[in-house]
Amino acid sequence: MRVADFDFDLPEEAIALRPANPRDSARLLLVQPGEALQDLRVRDLPGLLRAGDVLVLNDTRVIPARLKGMRARGDSRVAVEATLHQRKSGHVWTAFMRPGKRLQPGDRVSFGETDDRACLLGSLDATVKAKGEGGEVTLAFDLSGPDLDAAIAERGAMPLPPYIAAKRAEDEQDRADYQTVYAREDGSVAAPTAGLHFTPELLARLAEAGVTTERVTLHVGAGTFLPVKTEEVAEHRMHAEWGEVDEATAARLNAVRAAGGRIVCVGTTSLRLLESATGEDGVVRPFRDETAIFITPGYRFRAADGLMTNFHLPRSTLFMLVCAFAGTDTMRAAYGHAIENGYRFYSYGDSSLLWRA
Repeated sequence: MRVADFDFDLPEEAIALRPANPRDSARLLLVQPGEALQDLRVRDLPGLLRAGDVLVLNDTRVIPARLKGMRARGDSRVAVEATLHQRKSGHVWTAFMRPGKRLQPGDRVSFGETDDRACLLGSLDATVKAKGEGGEVTLAFDLSGPDLDAAIAERGAMPLPPYIAAKRAEDEQDRADYQTVYAREDGSVAAPTAGLHFTPELLARLAEAGVTTERVTLHVGAGTFLPVKTEEVAEHRMHAEWGEVDEATAARLNAVRAAGGRIVCVGTTSLRLLESATGEDGVVRPFRDETAIFITPGYRFRAADGLMTNFHLPRSTLFMLVCAFAGTDTMRAAYGHAIENGYRFYSYGDSSLLWRA
């Protein structure tokens, strides 16, 4: 398969810069292979599921992972920006940095800004430890643990996707908008965006309809926004992300399946984690590790029956995933319908409910 096989034209105006308000008023495209597409709203979700079904939610919490600062080398000073990617220890993070070519191991970087945009020297300092082949930089911060977390929270900005950040600046409203209502485990540098549509009221209505929810954790890395640069799909390598499915959750998911209920993943992050935790026998097992699973057409799904997800970038690994899940022809038709009918795309955009082909 070639990456070009997953290309499509998307008008610039289809990219959502703000979320729907209220969250569950967003549009929802129901995609059932072999059946007509249905234009609905997220608030219609309880009527689309059955008592005994389970929604799998990713409870990761987005941290303000975009940091501006200054690289110091001798008397030289260069403004830099880092988007934290993955935590390696109490004080070590990998990050994507601009301008990356201006950084070398041993460089010191001071993060933080005052009102006059001058760097707050000594406030949040790090040493460049290494540069990776994929463009990642390893940063060792002077602070560690909760002290480092507090400094990042104070000085960082929400890491809006580049297709939003290029059109407008991040603001205080994004601190609420770019977070699910059920987020609780700090660690992501991008939101699990399908979950942004849920409200406490919608979750309550789902429970009243007999639909249960289970929480798993996958910390989404900045690699989710990186373009696929290879021509052949098989040559692309995913960035690893850390996730956990605990023993009790795995047992309850297996019980739902045994009782005839359907497992519906909210977001591609929940789906990738659950598929990583499930054996070829279809049994979900406890999982606590990194996953770099790459799902493309031809993949045999082990756990997920349904998938709620937003509309994704052309040529992206996520569009490849939904094509694998519901069928390439089906998803091309669904995306064509969405574009023609004014659906809003990407992180702050509308949603879809896909049933597995």
